[in-house]
Amino acid sequence: MDGVQLMNRTDTKFMFNNSTLLEILPDLAAQYRVLEVEHVRLNRYQTLYYDTPGFLHYLQHQNGKKHRYKIRKREYVESNLAFLEVKEKSNKGRTAKSRIKLPELSEVLDEKGLTFIERKAEFTHGLEPKLWNSFTRTTLVDTVAGERVTLDTNIAFHFNGRSVEVPFLVIAEVKQDGANRHSGFIRHMKERLIRPEGISKYCLGVALLYEEIKSNTFKEKILHINKLKPTGLSA
Repeated sequence: MDGVQLMNRTDTKFMFNNSTLLEILPDLAAQYRVLEVEHVRLNRYQTLYYDTPGFLHYLQHQNGKKHRYKIRKREYVESNLAFLEVKEKSNKGRTAKSRIKLPELSEVLDEKGLTFIERKAEFTHGLEPKLWNSFTRTTLVDTVAGERVTLDTNIAFHFNGRSVEVPFLVIAEVKQDGANRHSGFIRHMKERLIRPEGISKYCLGVALLYEEIKSNTFKEKILHINKLKPTGLSA
């Protein structure tokens, strides 16, 4: 993992359902190793996203702005570690992540956190908590290609009494130093006619939870997610 931290990288994302994941995992075993931490391969994550009162960061994504930021706190539950993170998406399609360690996961942004955000994102603009997200992550590593693949399942969103769960959905993300379309995982996606999706869990959660917020850009993705839902599964 030290060789594939990829804090500055390109991301390629895909969405499919759990049954597809079960089909492809055996085919990936020859090329990828799975991350195991103290005998645990399914790691739980809790994420709290921050935005301005007017959802500036969300709307920048919705409106197609190429250079944008995402502010979040994330807890790695099994490891009992928490970080404040700033993710910057450049207009060249690269993602750079900076973070500082936290003593615990809380909604409050203290002075140290605000100073860190201002240094990395050049503003704070009255940031406030907007969305909780939880999921379970499996991480695959191809040390030869220098590639990491994250598989997020059991995805759920909630905030202030609103909640949405999409237990059938898998969001996969291929993380590379530079785009490599010869990736084994991407090849398997092509074979199954699964196309890359420019999806953000934060934006997806806002679009699902806040019906009053503009979400035209994400409606097609939400329709796609609904088509992945197994027959007979209630909303």
